[in-house]
Amino acid sequence: MTAPTVRRRRLGSELRRLREEAKLTLEDVESRSGLSASKVSRIESATRGARPTDVERLMDVYQLADDDVRSFLLTLARDGGKRGWWQTYDLAPVYADLISLESDASSVNTFEPMLIPGLLQTGAYARAVIAALSMTAASQDVMALVEVRMARQSVLSRPKPLKLRAIIHEAALMASAPGPDVMRNQLQRLLDVADYPHVTIQVLPADAELHPGAAGGFTILGFGQPGLDVVLLEQLDSSLYIEEAADVARYAEAYERLTASALPFDKSLSLIASKKDAIQ
Repeated sequence: MTAPTVRRRRLGSELRRLREEAKLTLEDVESRSGLSASKVSRIESATRGARPTDVERLMDVYQLADDDVRSFLLTLARDGGKRGWWQTYDLAPVYADLISLESDASSVNTFEPMLIPGLLQTGAYARAVIAALSMTAASQDVMALVEVRMARQSVLSRPKPLKLRAIIHEAALMASAPGPDVMRNQLQRLLDVADYPHVTIQVLPADAELHPGAAGGFTILGFGQPGLDVVLLEQLDSSLYIEEAADVARYAEAYERLTASALPFDKSLSLIASKKDAIQ
């Protein structure tokens, strides 16, 4: 699935939700908008793009008054065919999806049980992680993925930076990377980035009571409007996007519980600093 399809899918899903909330059938929309029922259906299913003028007509039919949501949907329509910088790389479709969503998101809440989150990794640490997880990738392929991962981090320094909340299990701070300098520099990177006003880092201590994160890591990508957020679950050889509002809300609740179980911000940074200083 290419990155433009991600934008089309999100647009179609939201337009379908608005139509269903308005209790309109496709035939109702056809009679009120002048757009054929088949065209509206293809827009909703993301099998075709939508012109901004068509989206305007649909939003008027659905009596959408929220200017922020209207602006967001029009942006998705305008950018539906836009190529992102990442499309110059030979990336797995699900990874291209993630980068596209990150570029559009206003916030990311991530929980990592064993690794430092990708948006906070140093190049050396990223190289070690990518090589370990891929197992068979050639060195040039690993370096290309490191380059992509470093480029992704520009969302933290753009004019309207991504708001990042990261909960990292203590085990991730203790993983052994090749050479002591790699892990030492990585932990210093966490301390440096934690100074950004839009970045919050917490550590979930090893002795924390059982929590929802015991089921595995996850990432919530937020878009500033109810019903638009997406959850990403990543495994060694597969990934899954969760988009249904009720399911996303469940993960949001799990994240807040993890936040409560994690160390406060200052104590988290103190623990990271102590782990860094203990590396020989």
